[in-house]
Amino acid sequence: MSHPSLPTFDVREIPFSIRGSWLDFSPVIGLHRQVDDVHLVSHVNGMHAVLRLTPTTDGRRADATTRADAASLSWVVGESVVATAVFESTDVVRIAGAGSEFTLADAVEELTPFTGSYFFRDPLDGAYVFTSYETGRRYRVTSLSGSLVATGAEALGQSVRALTVSGDEWEIAIEQIEAAAPPYRTGEAFGEVRARVAAEFTDYLDAIAGWRMEATPAVARAAYVLWSATVAPAGFVTRESVLMSKHWMDKVWSWDHTFNALALAPGLPDAALDQFFAPFDHQDAAGAMPDSITHSEVLYNYVKPPIHGWAWAKLRTRLARPLTEDEMFAAYSRLSRWSRFWLDYRTAPGHDLPYYQHGNDSGWDNSTTFDHDRVIESPDLAAFLVVQLDVLADLADELGTGEGDAWRVERDRVQAALLRDLRDDEGFFAVGALTGTVSKRSSLLNLLPVLAADRLGSEVADRLAAGIAEHLTTWGPATQLVETPEYEDDGYWRGPIWAPSTMLIEEGLRRGGHLELADTINERFRALCETSGFAENFDARTGAGLRDRAYTWTASVYLVFAHEHALRTGGVDA
Repeated sequence: MSHPSLPTFDVREIPFSIRGSWLDFSPVIGLHRQVDDVHLVSHVNGMHAVLRLTPTTDGRRADATTRADAASLSWVVGESVVATAVFESTDVVRIAGAGSEFTLADAVEELTPFTGSYFFRDPLDGAYVFTSYETGRRYRVTSLSGSLVATGAEALGQSVRALTVSGDEWEIAIEQIEAAAPPYRTGEAFGEVRARVAAEFTDYLDAIAGWRMEATPAVARAAYVLWSATVAPAGFVTRESVLMSKHWMDKVWSWDHTFNALALAPGLPDAALDQFFAPFDHQDAAGAMPDSITHSEVLYNYVKPPIHGWAWAKLRTRLARPLTEDEMFAAYSRLSRWSRFWLDYRTAPGHDLPYYQHGNDSGWDNSTTFDHDRVIESPDLAAFLVVQLDVLADLADELGTGEGDAWRVERDRVQAALLRDLRDDEGFFAVGALTGTVSKRSSLLNLLPVLAADRLGSEVADRLAAGIAEHLTTWGPATQLVETPEYEDDGYWRGPIWAPSTMLIEEGLRRGGHLELADTINERFRALCETSGFAENFDARTGAGLRDRAYTWTASVYLVFAHEHALRTGGVDA
């Protein structure tokens, strides 16, 4: 049964997990790959389905549906709940049932010297163990009640490797462990575990969204998307971090983390700061941030745009507590090195504007702005850097470093070049850093200088607002003009609506004084999420969710928009 105060969801869209765990339950087992059965999936060493979980009758798969809320996942056959799963801890799950069979099977079924799972019974405690080459971890199954029947124990090569549990009342515990751990013991009854987890989620929801109201009906589900996608420090993830998703987008990219930090800030300031700083822990010698981090890899083949100065300034306005001096200096040091990377390593000799090396650097991987050239001096990049240098200058003054005026000189130089070299009577454009070729102009990317609208003058701000209005659909700002030949409904950055671009534009419109348009965009994006969930992106014409369906920055932008809407309308106190 679902707890009435907890958000419910379809496990085919949102994985079932808890804060801190690298495990989830989902039928999504790979890149755009969804199967019929729910699997236990691990995100250690990448995304790997470990165990297939199915209700069975006389050894044959039963036709089951699932029900999930923030604390439990149930399998239903006919009208009867035949099994229910809860997370006892980040590495332990328990599954209980009555009067039914339930089978756990190796998701791969073939054991090679480098893939699959070896399955055996451990003489130490009688538990059954699946050892996974893919994750490098063991999955130990202990029977708490009922009976277990094993198939394929110690089998090699191609073989079914499975456990079937049954009985009038049965319960098992599954642990993700390393080489060894003490025999499993528990002091909590199954129902007590579920109640505790429900309370933990409710506390989290109250912390980050205690302001929620009837006009923001998707807040609890948005909070669950964040909570369930959070992982504990492990491997290269040095702090508690919110992954983009516990589907296949199971990384922290070096701009998405800022949006998640903003959502956490009002009630969980320490978690918000960890989220902001996590990728900065891997800045390289040149000051570059990695493209992404996850459990077992840090990638530097691309970077992401320098929106971090803007994000830091906004984070400060949302944090539930004052920053310490150490936190301020940490931010200043990291933002300084990040800015110098763009000024020293991504600005060509004799040029005043930084450049992207590929669309991936911008976060807009396949935007039409990159159609003519991939290596471009782009107006969004210049505007982001102007904002970041402005934030750095003020931060330098606040901390007394004596470097504020030097940052302002750099800011003014880049801003002047932005207005001089990347703008004409028709608006902003990018140019090839090597060719000088002017880019296509139909991408929303070219309108992101609106984030610096308060620095660019009213005429420029008005033109940017007019251009943004041309991109606006019933659901929000399309990333490519809908009437252009290049527009694609499911074209990634060539049409769909995305959360980060929507937030940056909404913020910029407010800075430029275009409040009515900003309010419209805020309202439409909230309606989009309330209708279509928290997908990676959305069809700009129909509003349908696309790609990964449990994306944290989408949930975070919804939470920030809903909170700020409540503040503006008097629904909550500041």
